[in-house]
Amino acid sequence: MDPVRKNLEALIAARGESYSGLSELIGRNSAYIHQFIRRGTPRKLSENDRRILAKYFGISEELLGGPAPCASVERRPQRMCSVPVLPLGASAGAGAIDPVEQPSSSISFDDRWLRQLGVRPGRVSIIRVEGDSMTPTLCDGDEIMIDHDDGAERLREGLYVFRMDGVLMVKRLTLGPRRGQLCVSSDNPTYPRWPDVALDQMIIVGRVVWFARQLRRR
Repeated sequence: MDPVRKNLEALIAARGESYSGLSELIGRNSAYIHQFIRRGTPRKLSENDRRILAKYFGISEELLGGPAPCASVERRPQRMCSVPVLPLGASAGAGAIDPVEQPSSSISFDDRWLRQLGVRPGRVSIIRVEGDSMTPTLCDGDEIMIDHDDGAERLREGLYVFRMDGVLMVKRLTLGPRRGQLCVSSDNPTYPRWPDVALDQMIIVGRVVWFARQLRRR
């Protein structure tokens, strides 16, 4: 029996735990830990299983096959990416005419943070919300980040910026009962919803993935 299996077996015995109980703790079938220790399958614990068990027993992951605490991966220097801020107002109200899309400024974000957000640096931009139809989710003056990769081909339920009849808007889109049909709605219940808008009537700019709001003094 290899050291990792011996360590885990000793911890189980010392704490009076059961194989099945620990298997359930990590979301596995009841025989999983027994098979790991006694039959050698799987060959090693997954990173998530190891993390949960190490935290439960209050030990270093190294005892369960993880990397040594001091053998950390060399840190990559922080890389900042500039996200363009466009002088556009996406209407959350009656509608805003879309001017020329030339960046007026930019904001720097950590490359890794953007990727954790699920977007590709270079494929996002920031614009301003105008109007109150999306309150309380989005308010007038909020700055929203748009993922331009998340367009018509990947359409799903969420907040989207789109152009329709030359007007730039931010609304909540949901898929309609028929293919190519969308329901366009506002989070503010005082505004009407459009239950049957054809996808080919609009140009999807991208999905809203993040927003910033200035705190105002009362």
